[in-house]
Amino acid sequence: MNKYASSVRQEAIDLMRRGVPNHVVAKKLGAPLGTVSWWRHEDRKKRGEPSPHRTTDCPRCTGKSVNRKAYSYLLGLYLGDGHIISRKKQHHLSIFCTASWTGLIDEAEKAMRGVMAHPRVGRRHRNGCVEVKSFTQHWICLFPQHGPGKKHNRLIALEPWQQEIVDEYPWEFLRGLVHSDGCRVTNWTTKVVRGERKRYEYPRYFFTNKSDDIRRIYTGTLDKLGITWTHCTRGGKPFNISVARRADVALLDEHIGPKH
Repeated sequence: MNKYASSVRQEAIDLMRRGVPNHVVAKKLGAPLGTVSWWRHEDRKKRGEPSPHRTTDCPRCTGKSVNRKAYSYLLGLYLGDGHIISRKKQHHLSIFCTASWTGLIDEAEKAMRGVMAHPRVGRRHRNGCVEVKSFTQHWICLFPQHGPGKKHNRLIALEPWQQEIVDEYPWEFLRGLVHSDGCRVTNWTTKVVRGERKRYEYPRYFFTNKSDDIRRIYTGTLDKLGITWTHCTRGGKPFNISVARRADVALLDEHIGPKH
């Protein structure tokens, strides 16, 4: 702690006791915001002051209405490429996006803010990936599928209130799933027509997830919308759901579209 001598810490505490916000103190003294926040917490504890009450806009805890459309999309993103960390002093929902898909990154952040506006949302760039993070322990209230280990190693089932939202906004849910673990590709094949071999190209949607439960939730939603799908092995992986009929692909194009 040579970098932050006792005099620096005391100066920070003096400023905060005078009502100077943490971020202002951090900038003035050149210390990380987390360090300054910890100093404030320890000073309050030392003086016997109660920690300030943290407000929440969690729909499950406050009874407030949830943005059902935003939630349905975010649920799809979470089941695909999301996870929650919930332990002492660390609580956040993370959605992982390829860095080049800037539109998807914006959509993920927008959905988080749409479901709960109070928590802080940030982005972390690493290895060609962007992690969109929202910090609050209340995400476990909204995603009861949270649990130890990987999703494909445990039961994943929607609660009745979640299924009700998915039934109301099925396209948003599918859009979240496809944007996280799906893709739109152009396949090709050849046929012999009047003695001449010709090449044909056609668009196709794939959804790939190792969880049998999540794939069943995906295909169950497709069934309710009248979308024809098939199981297939792609790249040696048997965890793929394909939609290839022209009319069905057109519907997915209309409501989902490619990631961007």
